[in-house]
Amino acid sequence: MQTALVVLLIIDAIALVALVLLQSGKSAGLSGAISGGAEQLFGKQKARGLDLFLHRATIITGVILFVLTFLLAYVLQ
Repeated sequence: MQTALVVLLIIDAIALVALVLLQSGKSAGLSGAISGGAEQLFGKQKARGLDLFLHRATIITGVILFVLTFLLAYVLQ
């Protein structure tokens, strides 16, 4: 059980890193760093296509990473 959880955790961590690296940047330059949050919060542009898929997949793999980590900690006790 412990070995299976560790293997799943490693696979999920690699997938999470890959998904984060595949996402496009949301802002460019210093002006984007200052006003980028406001545009994202109040903007009417919705992510579509590949960006939306990558965003949702990143959230899902992040949740799976936390669940697997907690399960592994519970198994090790």
